[in-house]
Amino acid sequence: MTRPSHWSAGISRRRFLTGAGCTLTLPWLASTPSRADSGKRTSASDKPPQRFGCLYFSNGVEPEHWWARGAGAGMQLGPGLQPLTPFRKEIVVIDGLFNAQAVANPSAHLGRMPNLLSGAWVSLDQNDIRAGRTMDQVLAQRIGRATAIPSLVLGVEPTELRLEDGLSMIYGSCISWMTATKPATKEIYPARAYDMIVGDGSERRIDRSILDRVLADAQSLRVQLSAADRVKLDEFTESIRDIEKRIDRAGKDGRLEGWRPTLSQPDMERPAEQLPQDVPEHMRLILDLIVLAFQMDRTRIATCMLNNDLSQMNFGFLDGVQGSLHLDLTHNGRNPKLEAMYLKTNQFHWSQFAYLIKRMKSIDEGGTSLLDNSLLLGCSNLFDGDKHQADRMPFVVAGGAGGAVKTGRVLNCLDRPDDERRACSFYLSAMDKMGAQLPQFGDSNKRLADF
Repeated sequence: MTRPSHWSAGISRRRFLTGAGCTLTLPWLASTPSRADSGKRTSASDKPPQRFGCLYFSNGVEPEHWWARGAGAGMQLGPGLQPLTPFRKEIVVIDGLFNAQAVANPSAHLGRMPNLLSGAWVSLDQNDIRAGRTMDQVLAQRIGRATAIPSLVLGVEPTELRLEDGLSMIYGSCISWMTATKPATKEIYPARAYDMIVGDGSERRIDRSILDRVLADAQSLRVQLSAADRVKLDEFTESIRDIEKRIDRAGKDGRLEGWRPTLSQPDMERPAEQLPQDVPEHMRLILDLIVLAFQMDRTRIATCMLNNDLSQMNFGFLDGVQGSLHLDLTHNGRNPKLEAMYLKTNQFHWSQFAYLIKRMKSIDEGGTSLLDNSLLLGCSNLFDGDKHQADRMPFVVAGGAGGAVKTGRVLNCLDRPDDERRACSFYLSAMDKMGAQLPQFGDSNKRLADF
C-alpha cells in the first residue's frame, strides 16, 4: 500500500511516543477518543454525585427460602433475605431477570458467570478468552474520569489461572471486564486497596513525570505532520491532558465551590500488610474500603466479589456449618442437612450487603445520605446453584440513586415475556440513572419497565 505523501520517510503509519521507559501508541484513523469527549466536566453543583456498587456472591441461592412480598415496612422477606429486614424501605427486590447468553451456554459455571454484568457470550475456546465489556466499566469510561480511580475492583479470593473443565478460571474470578477480552485487575489485599485509595503521592509524581516526557516527544513530532494529522495528534495529547488532570485531582481536592466529599482524610487505619485469614474480617475490610473511597470521592464505581465461582471458601466460621466447602454446599443434591447450611451461607452473604447499606445510610452528605446518592446491586449469577439455574438471577438493589429510584418494593419479572426481563435492560436503566445513556447494551435496547 502506498504511503500518503504527507508522511515523511522517517515517520511510520503507527508512531510511538516514549518517555522515561514508557511507550504510548499514537492514534490512527478513528482509533482516538474524540476531542468533544475528552476533558468534559460538569459545572460545580451542591448536589452529591451518584455512585454505583456491585456486591457479588457465587453459586446462587437456596431457592426455597429466597423470596419477597409486599412493600415498604410491611415487606415480607424469605429466610434467605432476612438480614435485609431492617432496610426494607431502602431496597428493591428484583426477581426473574436473566442473561439469555448465559442460559444458552453449555458451560454450567464458567459460561454463566463472567457475563453477569455484560450479557455477552462467553467464549469456550481456550485460546480466545472473551466475555464482553461490563456495565461498570462502561460507567467508568463515561463518568469515572471525574475521580482519581475510574473504577475500584475488589475481591476476597484470588484470581485463579488454572483450567476447569477445559476453560480458564479467569472466567470464574472476574465479574468486571474492561474490554471483551480483558478483565479488570481485582485487588484482594486490603492494605494495597487502601494505598490505592489514599496513596502518598509518590506514584502520582512518577506518573506525572512520564506524561511530561511523552508530551514533549509529541510536540517535537508535531512539526513533521500534515494539518489533518496534527488534529489527530492534538486529540491524543488532549486525552493525555485528561490523565494529567486526574493525577492532579488525586493529589488534592481543587473544588472552589459546590459539593465537597465528607472526608478529606481517611477515617480508618491502614490495614495490615498481610492477607486477612479470617473471612468475615476480610470481607468487612473490603466493604469499609468501598465506603471510604466513596466518601473521599476517589471513585464512584466499585465492584466486589465476595467469592469466586466454583469457590473453595470454607464457611466453618458460621454456627452450624461444618465439614463442607461452599461449592459442596451449593451442589448438595437436595440433602436437607446441606441445604440448611447452604441457607446459612446465603444469609451470611446478604448480611454483608446489609452491612454496606447500613454504613452508607449512616453517612450524611448534607441532608441526604451516601446511600440515598448511590445505586447498589447485590447479586449472584445463578438462582438455584444445585441446578445451575441461570434463567432467574437473584437481584437486590439498594439506594435511591439521587432520587431516581423508588425503593421499598418488589419487582417481579417472572411472568413477563423473555424480552422484557433481560438483565441488560436493567443495566441500561441503571446507567441512565447514573447519567450514562446508551441506545443499547448487551442484548437489549429497552429499559426495564417499572424500575
